[in-house]
Amino acid sequence: MVGMGIEPPKERCTDPKCPFHGKLSVRGRAFECMVVSDKMSRTVTVELEHARKVPKYERYERRTSKLHAHNPPCIAARTGDRVKIMECRRLSKTKAFVVVQKLGA
Repeated sequence: MVGMGIEPPKERCTDPKCPFHGKLSVRGRAFECMVVSDKMSRTVTVELEHARKVPKYERYERRTSKLHAHNPPCIAARTGDRVKIMECRRLSKTKAFVVVQKLGA
């Protein structure tokens, strides 16, 4: 259903914005990142770490970005979990990603 060899979760949910049990399709980019906040309803804030080249010093520096992702009830990611998120259609002003897999704590 989702692709990329991701197994659907064992729990079922009735969320229409779930890529496994609803009608939401995923496409585009996929990231592995860490959940830093789960205080919003069905939304998690994830921190994405990437490297940026500094040409003057011919080195790389670590940078972080924060993204909001939809958190379906069947996955229920919590703060501190490593998750895989994938791009989907825009769900709100700040959400364009959905959690598709929980990789562990």
